[in-house]
Amino acid sequence: MQMFQTDSIDKSKLTHLGDTLKYAFYVIFHPLDGFWDLTHEKRGSIAAANVITAALILVEILRLTLTDFQFVKTHGEDLNIVVIAFRILLPMLLWTVVNWGLTTLLDGKGRLLDIYMATAYAFTPYILINAVMIAVSHVITLQEDAIYIFFTGLAMVWCVFLVLAAMMEIHDYSLTKAIGSTLLSIVGMGVMLFIFLIFFGLITDAVAFFIAIYKELIFRGN
Repeated sequence: MQMFQTDSIDKSKLTHLGDTLKYAFYVIFHPLDGFWDLTHEKRGSIAAANVITAALILVEILRLTLTDFQFVKTHGEDLNIVVIAFRILLPMLLWTVVNWGLTTLLDGKGRLLDIYMATAYAFTPYILINAVMIAVSHVITLQEDAIYIFFTGLAMVWCVFLVLAAMMEIHDYSLTKAIGSTLLSIVGMGVMLFIFLIFFGLITDAVAFFIAIYKELIFRGN
């Protein structure tokens, strides 16, 4: 009996994950209603957001390694998967934390997890379009690069539009306030990164200083 109950729970979770993943297609074409229902009507899930984020990392790795060399000037052997993942996860983490902290002061209604979930869903077009363009890059010529540039640019513009729609709906902001809070969040991300780099530099210098003292004491002791 216990085994059957466990199987039922697992299937229920998988079904829910599938439903919340499919809802991403509704969100990208109906952003205002989609993002409202995503958080307020619980149509989305953190599990689905995690899957989308993982897919974003995977597509970025594939884009840099499999896209025809005419359109992406990188070499697969020189790429570091950890660096690529970090390059995606760090900005997403910074954006989520900074936007939550800032909008808390600006009467925003979104929770930390709401911001992360909505941001992940907003990058669905980037995943879909770039996955297709990897294949397209091998059947078009360099003279037809306008096609590649247009669709990859469309992916980014679409994602930006979706992020703004997400900020409007989860924080209950007007478009103007959503744009303002987004710009302030970007500035805040830069400030946080700058402070982190300074702190990391100070820690590195302090560690190097104490290591030098330790080596000097060992040298004199001998």
